[in-house]
Amino acid sequence: MASLHTLSERFPGWVFFCCCCCLPLLLTSSLPLKGASTTHHACRLRKVNFQQPYIRNRTYTLAKTVHASDKDTDNRLIGQQLFVNIRENNRCYVMKRVVELVVKDVLLTEVKNQYPYVEEVAQFLASLTSELSSCQFSGKRDHIEKNLEQMKNKMEQLGENGKTKAVGELDLLFDYMENACTDAPKKGGNKKKN
Repeated sequence: MASLHTLSERFPGWVFFCCCCCLPLLLTSSLPLKGASTTHHACRLRKVNFQQPYIRNRTYTLAKTVHASDKDTDNRLIGQQLFVNIRENNRCYVMKRVVELVVKDVLLTEVKNQYPYVEEVAQFLASLTSELSSCQFSGKRDHIEKNLEQMKNKMEQLGENGKTKAVGELDLLFDYMENACTDAPKKGGNKKKN
């Protein structure tokens, strides 16, 4: 009993020691160094997001189904042109913005009633942009906005076929997002479609 009594007398002191000495060390060790950029981490997704066969198959099946009805083979919405004059560390931010645009202006419109799996794919893509909510650009924004504006303008010029084209390129969007936003990007990412 003497040891239990001694322990109970020392316990408040132990808690005080841990709170005053150990906790600040634990907290500061997980914070970024002063002046260190957190952009890299905020603009990264886990590779496992893209390795789920179910959603990958849904996305690719939807794109393939809709691509067959896209008669315009001269234009492409999702491609390397999105990265013209864009630094490597801003590519994930660009893709986040592209995905937000496609979800809002395409997938959540009347298109969701025209094709199978649209709502599932839209939810998946929206969850990715939600995970990237803290992802910001670094440096100048001019080229980013110019490239996004060119994509929006091209989609508008194509009218209803612009939405069809965007849905038909969801597989490309999936691949570009994976390449730009995961720590171990795949080689390529710009597969061509006929």
